[in-house]
Amino acid sequence: MRAETDLDLFVAIAREGGLRRASAKHNIAVSRLSDRLRALEEQMQVRLFHRTTRSMTLTEAGSVLLMQVEPALAALDAAVVATRLEGEPVGTLKVNAAPPAAELVLAPHLPGFLRKYPRVELQLTVEDALVDIVRAGFDLGIRYAEHLSADMISVPIGGMQRYALVAAPELLKKTGMPSRVEDLSGVPAIRHRFPSGALLPWEFSSKRRSIIVEPKNRLITDNFQVAISAALGGAGYLLIFEDRVAPWVSKGKLVSLMRNWLPAFSGPVIYYYSRKHVPPAMRAFIDYMKAATAS
Repeated sequence: MRAETDLDLFVAIAREGGLRRASAKHNIAVSRLSDRLRALEEQMQVRLFHRTTRSMTLTEAGSVLLMQVEPALAALDAAVVATRLEGEPVGTLKVNAAPPAAELVLAPHLPGFLRKYPRVELQLTVEDALVDIVRAGFDLGIRYAEHLSADMISVPIGGMQRYALVAAPELLKKTGMPSRVEDLSGVPAIRHRFPSGALLPWEFSSKRRSIIVEPKNRLITDNFQVAISAALGGAGYLLIFEDRVAPWVSKGKLVSLMRNWLPAFSGPVIYYYSRKHVPPAMRAFIDYMKAATAS
């Protein structure tokens, strides 16, 4: 690998939030790390961090430098790795994915990928929260395109998906079978909560109009299995990815409602920061998943 520069150490300090954690991670004495940071600031003639006895925070100049340098260093590392590996998919690949994308689209194809590329170690983090994959140290992300920034390269996978509104038959006996979207206003609901605290909106659309419904919240959770179990027990209506509840709908344990008002939408995308040199393991993963989910 290439030699570590003062800019690499600057990025490490910014990522770790201070000298001590960066020192431990890079096995460099705190005093030596502090000296190299000071030398970098003197060379650039600008202060990169605000320092107190308890904390270090980036200055405005430091934030600008981090934004520019981090992707450049990542591209440099990728170029070195690509040259060293001579095209063979090998090494660690770090992927961050939204739960529906990971569980419904990605998971069925992971065994095949790992069998085909036995020298690739895949580290998969599944979380609802939106993260900056570059700053968090991930090679790739898998999410839905509306959440991506413009500077990301994206590759669609998984085809079309859709939401389903479901309820247990016993609950429908109590509330009555809704015939219009407007009838859903005030029904007992099981809602999904995102890490931001926002709830998954109940939005329905046809060719002519869109309607947002406000149900009566009975259970709010960030766990899909809990939500499905509660719905099966008649606790409330549930809006969720159709594939998650398809087995119970087919068995009649849940009833699918308002399907004509829940159109299909594009599936997730693999995305990554624009770079000239894509490492072989990363390219292999993108190509494999694109082909596997297209069939």
